[in-house]
Amino acid sequence: MVTVELTRFRVASQRAEEMLAARPAMLRDFEADREGFLDARLVQLPDDEWVDIVFWRSPEDLAASRAKGGNLPYIRAFFELIDELVSSEEGRVLDGRVR
Repeated sequence: MVTVELTRFRVASQRAEEMLAARPAMLRDFEADREGFLDARLVQLPDDEWVDIVFWRSPEDLAASRAKGGNLPYIRAFFELIDELVSSEEGRVLDGRVR
C-alpha cells in the first residue's frame, strides 16, 4: 500500500519564489536518490504555509528518505529555504491512483 508523507511548513513570502524555483531540482535529486519515491505535490496555504504531499512505495522507503535528510545539494538547498517546520505526518493511501 502506498504511503503518503504530509509535511506542513512555513516559508517567508519574500522567499516563496526562490523556494518554488528550487523545487524542480530538489525533486530530480529525490528521483535519483530516494528509493520508492513515487510523486509529490506542493500546496500553498494562507499565511506563508505550505503542505508538501509526498507519495512513497512503502513506509520503509519513507523512513530511509528521512534518514538521508538533506544529503544532496539541491535537496539541502530546498530544505534551507524552509523557515519553520509546522508538522509532519505519515499515512496510507486507501483510494485513487498515484503516478
